[in-house]
Amino acid sequence: MAKQPNQLMREYKLVVVGGGGVGKSALTIQFIQSHFVDEYDPTIEDSYRKQCVIDEEVALLDVLDTAGQEEYSAMREQYMRTGEGFLLVYSITSRNSFEEISTFYQQILRVKDKDVFPIILVAN
Repeated sequence: MAKQPNQLMREYKLVVVGGGGVGKSALTIQFIQSHFVDEYDPTIEDSYRKQCVIDEEVALLDVLDTAGQEEYSAMREQYMRTGEGFLLVYSITSRNSFEEISTFYQQILRVKDKDVFPIILVAN
């Protein structure tokens, strides 16, 4: 069946989470803008949109780059409620950032109140 011209494209809300300084923003900007950011500038919240093809359909990705610092935990929970998919990012140079992933994962499970949702573990 052909898509109607006025039919809106599907939008996917992705949330990028991980500890501070693991490279969440660098990964997000590289994906969205094809530009690598090599300086560290702590993020509170940045949102990016990109049109792409998913399952042979044009779709819009709404990618939310979140703060990694603990003081923004309450804000992160709000993002998690609306997120449809998650990227859990850790740094391969920081064992602590890998161990923090469990905390982020448990927080997502608690906030989403379900066991199954799209999630990817990213070693950066």
